[in-house]
Amino acid sequence: MALASSAATLRTIPCLKDNYAYLLRDPASGETLLIDAPEEGPIREAVEDLGGRLDKLILTHHHHDHQAAAEPLRAAYGCQVFGPAAEADKLPPLDRALEPDAEIPFAGGFLWTIATGGHTLGHLAYHWPKGGAVFTGDALFSAGCGRLFEGDAAMAFAGLQRLKALPPETRICFGHEYTATNLAFAATAEPENEAARAYLAEVKASGRSTPSTLARELAVNPFLRADRPEIAAALGLSGAPEVEVFAELRRRRDKF
Repeated sequence: MALASSAATLRTIPCLKDNYAYLLRDPASGETLLIDAPEEGPIREAVEDLGGRLDKLILTHHHHDHQAAAEPLRAAYGCQVFGPAAEADKLPPLDRALEPDAEIPFAGGFLWTIATGGHTLGHLAYHWPKGGAVFTGDALFSAGCGRLFEGDAAMAFAGLQRLKALPPETRICFGHEYTATNLAFAATAEPENEAARAYLAEVKASGRSTPSTLARELAVNPFLRADRPEIAAALGLSGAPEVEVFAELRRRRDKF
């Protein structure tokens, strides 16, 4: 899938079994930027199709299925590799180690780093204001969120609150295609959610769902709706703090 904005072209690259990488190209300068590197072959095909240039590779976190192709791509294209400073010891050598709230120049604008730890401790999402998109890796999926492998519920919840604060029209470009299963789980927490039901029918028809939008996720994603009294009630947590509702949702999703 390729989407255009006034800033650049954004192409979604399916990789491995269910991963996504995202390739951005500025038509004015030819500068090309990649978010995550799960698999060399499909990414190189996309890069060549867009002119054979890759300037920057930006990693969301250290898991192998997001960085496996980083070194082959650097060898092939000479791209600079960026990633979370907090995970630098688990990533390929970084040309720039990124802290939260940093800016990465691109296409006459920038990508802005957002702390979204929980799945891993140093996980970063990347907001591209000019292109109206955010690249969430494994912190936020369509209708779901990432497992808490290293951080805790409070950390993950705080990261999702930062993402919720973005403009509602922001496109959510996530790292895995889990949407149908996530929506099936969402129905157990909020069975009367008509928007989620309609979205599931759409996903089943198309087979894919990326990118979503924040507006849609606010309507269907239970992990962004932990403030809804009906979800708390369905979990037996009426009146509980939102972070407790979120934590219980994540525990149940782990077993779903």
